[in-house]
Amino acid sequence: MLETLEARFRAAMPAVDFCSFRFLQERAELIAVRRGVLEPVSTSDDLGVMVTVAHDGGWGYGATSDLSEEGLKRAVKQAQEWAQRTKGRTVFDPAELPKAQAKGHYEGPAANPWEGIKLVDKIDLLKRECSRLKTDDAIVNWESSLWHTAGESLIVTNVGGRLTQTFSYVVPHLGVHANKGGETVRRTFGAQAFGRQGGMEVLQQTGFNTAAPRIAEQALELLGAPNCPEETTQVLLAPDQMVLQIHESIGHPLELDRILGDERNYAGTSFVTLDMFGSYTYGSELLNVSFDPTISEQLASYGFDDEGTPATKEFVIEKGKLLRPLGGATSQVRAQPLQPGITGVANARSCSWNRPPIDRMANLNVEPGDSSFEDMVGSIERGVYMETNLSWSIDDSRNKFQFGCEYGRMIEDGELTGVVKNPNYRGVSASFWRNLAKVGDRSTVQVMGTPYCGKGEPNQMVRVGHASPTCLFRDVEVFGGAK
Repeated sequence: MLETLEARFRAAMPAVDFCSFRFLQERAELIAVRRGVLEPVSTSDDLGVMVTVAHDGGWGYGATSDLSEEGLKRAVKQAQEWAQRTKGRTVFDPAELPKAQAKGHYEGPAANPWEGIKLVDKIDLLKRECSRLKTDDAIVNWESSLWHTAGESLIVTNVGGRLTQTFSYVVPHLGVHANKGGETVRRTFGAQAFGRQGGMEVLQQTGFNTAAPRIAEQALELLGAPNCPEETTQVLLAPDQMVLQIHESIGHPLELDRILGDERNYAGTSFVTLDMFGSYTYGSELLNVSFDPTISEQLASYGFDDEGTPATKEFVIEKGKLLRPLGGATSQVRAQPLQPGITGVANARSCSWNRPPIDRMANLNVEPGDSSFEDMVGSIERGVYMETNLSWSIDDSRNKFQFGCEYGRMIEDGELTGVVKNPNYRGVSASFWRNLAKVGDRSTVQVMGTPYCGKGEPNQMVRVGHASPTCLFRDVEVFGGAK
């Protein structure tokens, strides 16, 4: 199919300064079991092409799901018309943009392909795991699901670029709600943060097949637990909460197009400014954060971004110092006149064939430190250990935040003690990371992510990866639920 499409793309290629065709097809299947009953299996198949034209100082897009020769010609015409309309009106000169000339292929992992397992076997697996969640009459809702997406893309440019990429994503889920009187609690398998690239091997990699009894047991523990106390103390965050912490208070603030003002009327701006890069102390010296598309099983690994830029690992924060933004080639060109020498990463990404690429997080990871989990717990006289994101709120400059978790335990005199429900904490991004006191070693790292990161107008939902060790923060304001 790709060979036929490429021939059509080249036949439709207009005589312009720059043109690219970006094809994407995604086939998805969602299988879910709730309270032991199979829900309707959901499938989708979405494909189309985005045409980008830069010519004579203008810039335009045209998208279509009609992949016939006539359909492609109409999309090219639309892109050319928009390029003509925007001539002299863009915030940057399109001629300054690097043109995608790379050639290459990237293929994500799938050791045990999704398609190689019969649907009935997947359903039986989910029914079995779902039944293992129902351990007590207090558990009033129990569910399991598997969500798979297979993706294939092709980028062809008029300057010699040709890129193909294939992906397989699996997002496993387990969840329960437990009720006692007027109180209901939730406990899940990482709040869908265990999504990875791969096939059915993802289930073993993430511990999906053994997690159900623990999830049910912890839900019942929460029903009888006191609220998290209200105090300023030390907080030990598990990787499935660090996912949210990294995402909201590092990832979004460092998006270069957001810093340049693109999101201010939708999801807000950033407290980060261009002059901070290269000098600003974002966190303690223990904080090292990388943009890393090279971890093959992570949710947002790829060989090239959607502008055709080769993707490489880059540090955005090193020893607490802010080094570079999350900005693709287009945003870097925009930012250069304002902050000469500013760099970025290969993170121009789109959610579909009918959206243009914008600056997005991909794999944004906290690098491991040298503290074991036992050492971190043992160093705490009093604190709270928190797992699994439950709620989040952050201001429109991505600075002041309030996050809640599903499950907590007190730490007293260097030991984990009683369970607490509604463990919440609040802080300010600009100072929170400076209170990073210990970073877990590799034994505490989990490769995680989220399939739900929204941004842009019209909205674009993309997959984002976050790998992190367990991390300890000092002087954090914690609180519980209603008394």
